[in-house]
Amino acid sequence: MSSEPGGQLPLHRQLEDEIRARIASGRWRPGTSLPSEASLSAEFGVSRGTVRQALMGLRDDGLLFGGRGRRPVVRSGAKSQSFSTFLSFTGWARSLGLEPGQRTLEVARREANAEACCALELPDGALVVDVLRLRLLDGEPAMLERSSFVPDVGRLLFDFDAESDSVFEFLHGRGVSLDRAHHTIDAIAASTADAQILGVAGGSPLLRERRTTFDSGGRAVEYSDDRYLPALTNFSIENRVGRSAALVRQRNEAC
Repeated sequence: MSSEPGGQLPLHRQLEDEIRARIASGRWRPGTSLPSEASLSAEFGVSRGTVRQALMGLRDDGLLFGGRGRRPVVRSGAKSQSFSTFLSFTGWARSLGLEPGQRTLEVARREANAEACCALELPDGALVVDVLRLRLLDGEPAMLERSSFVPDVGRLLFDFDAESDSVFEFLHGRGVSLDRAHHTIDAIAASTADAQILGVAGGSPLLRERRTTFDSGGRAVEYSDDRYLPALTNFSIENRVGRSAALVRQRNEAC
């Protein structure tokens, strides 16, 4: 493995990419134990510290599991989404080398439902802009996205080509400062409407991620109910001692 001249990826990132390629090609299949750190170090001509860095990155991305004296094992083929990319399905897909896509089913101004009113701190009967999209990974259905935006942000979306790019990237370009989000993840059975759009049987299990997104001023500007096919997508969370677990702790709230 080559050294790190200016502009080249660090060695641990090069090693990560090589291991990803072996997994993607099927050379190392789900359930396969990787060679030992010593073997990887010898094969690629890098230090064991570099190997550990690479393996840590792959664990954080959900491609490997195991550790503490045991060889890491390749996870199933589900595409893992980390919280560091949670604000952008498009950015996450591209980071994995996959082609994101979408079919926009609706962009409409209407009264907010009770859950959106609660999350966005709006009075009953308030108007929001709702967006309903089917999200794709390499052309295959992966997630059903239902988002509600406060009116002054949502109105911008009537000028957005919803088939072409990320909503959040578009809003950022229009001066909307999206700063943080609160996520709740659970399991849910596919409703009749979900099943028809995703092409699964009614009652099929889905991973649901409910998100409230805040701007830099602390105002809630978007509430989303996203429903993922679990065979294609899972979520990975990294938690470290001494750091806030605000993104991963469960909160019991009125809504």
